[in-house]
Amino acid sequence: MKIAFLDRSTIGPTVQISKPTFAHEWVEYDNTSPDEVLVRLQGVQICITNKVPLSADVLKQLPDLKLVCIAATGYDKVDIATCDELGIVVSNVRGYAVNTVPEHAFALIFALRRSLVGYRQDVINGEWQKSGKFCFFNHPIKDLAGSRLGIIGSGTLGKGTARIGEALGMDVVFADRKGAAEVRPGYTDWQEVITTSDVISLHTPLTPETRGMISAAEFEAMQQKPILINTSRGGLVDEAALVQALDKQQIAAAGFDVLTTEPPQADNPLLSILDRPNVIVTPHVAWASEEAMQTLWDQLVSHMENFQNGKPSNAVGHIGS
Repeated sequence: MKIAFLDRSTIGPTVQISKPTFAHEWVEYDNTSPDEVLVRLQGVQICITNKVPLSADVLKQLPDLKLVCIAATGYDKVDIATCDELGIVVSNVRGYAVNTVPEHAFALIFALRRSLVGYRQDVINGEWQKSGKFCFFNHPIKDLAGSRLGIIGSGTLGKGTARIGEALGMDVVFADRKGAAEVRPGYTDWQEVITTSDVISLHTPLTPETRGMISAAEFEAMQQKPILINTSRGGLVDEAALVQALDKQQIAAAGFDVLTTEPPQADNPLLSILDRPNVIVTPHVAWASEEAMQTLWDQLVSHMENFQNGKPSNAVGHIGS
């Protein structure tokens, strides 16, 4: 059994990379470009990938491939339909980020709600030292208790974020689907959430239906001028419209861990406003606490063990499920 890990560098160096207990040949690469995939997977039975794409054309030229382990929850980089057609099992990891992503979302919320970035920069620039006062008020400071947290996406991560918000005394509501004719029990009308929330946090997959779900019309409707947080997927928010919303003061601040293209291209609108005190962009690390990455890896190894024992786990296609 030959196993190839195509992008080892996407898992932090502190993670203990344990190996399956069954007999195997192991090869790993820090990174793999699309034109290297076919050569590197020749004769491989198990492929591990995080963000390296596996297209239909490549998959059809890999007769030995039997299992694709995705070192993430999202599986849009792998052509699942072709894997089903070829009898290749695809397994992803789930539930590993239940703490790290909500905590990162609230790290952004706290920093922006209390203007920590702006005040830190003021001290660096000597503003406090020159003020002659014990404090000053260059930036707004607001409590979270009593404010409304609107969450878009009610899966594990959305619910984890909700629990933190509730513990802080926030009024937490989950948005129903955009454009839904009737509001489901336990949810709040989409437009009401957009209109009345002080903080909006995104925790939904990127699909054709959710792409660009927050754009100019939504920003115009945000009467509370909320903080917008995205630790989910780039592409959920129209980034050009986001910059315009900040310019027009339609929202108070933005905290993003994900962008439409990663790493961002030079013309990404958000790169031009990173010096603003009400904007924080982190490099897609909300998922990456040491504890979460170790849980991810341990789960991934268990998928390989289970497959070898004839009991595939976390299959995302029709094969093995």
